Amino acid sequence: MTADKNALVVRGGWEGHQPREATDLFIPFLEKNGFVVRVEESPDIYADAGVMADTDLVVQCFTMGSIEREPLQGLIAAVEAGTGMAGWHGGIADSFRNSSDYLHLIGGQFACHPGKAPHLRVGGAEDNFVPYRVNFLPAAAEHPITQGLSDFDLVTEQYWVLADDYCDVLATTTQAVREGDPWHRPVTSPAVWTRSWGQGKIFVCTPGHQLDVLEDPNVRTLVERGLLWASR
Repeated sequence: MTADKNALVVRGGWEGHQPREATDLFIPFLEKNGFVVRVEESPDIYADAGVMADTDLVVQCFTMGSIEREPLQGLIAAVEAGTGMAGWHGGIADSFRNSSDYLHLIGGQFACHPGKAPHLRVGGAEDNFVPYRVNFLPAAAEHPITQGLSDFDLVTEQYWVLADDYCDVLATTTQAVREGDPWHRPVTSPAVWTRSWGQGKIFVCTPGHQLDVLEDPNVRTLVERGLLWASR
């Protein structure tokens, strides 16, 4: 296939989310679908107006970290002008905690991932892995990202997300109330959402902690479709 689009992969931040391995999982898919892929290890590239003007899709996997004013302005301006943006888990929903403007762009922010009950914890990362279900909303039945998919179960980090109602939510997940939890009723958070920003489109999938989750057929399908949908 002749390449006719440009994708910019920006990865880094907290290494626990395997930013290099995770993005490498999807680069062949992008290339197969006609993208020339450029990889950067820092969000500083967002300040390059020429690069951003030629970018049809930003794939961001950069957990936590920080972003300076000029790169953030460049990212926002590019999306408003039509550059798409997509990502999963903390690489997009827990990036750049120092920036309220970034949160405004994305529309949802990781708050926590309540783990196992204290008596079940063993002291490792698996203490944060719980069984949960991703539930699709009626709006997802005909959406190109989610059409034909059914509710599915995972055992991984379950994101509790703070979000606004400008997000177009395609799927949710609900935190249960367990003995000892400080909240008193189930809490439903967006698990998959899109967002229109200026002329650009944004896609967010909260499952995707590590490669094993991204390789789940449901999650991988969501991400691959989301990448293509968000692109200019």
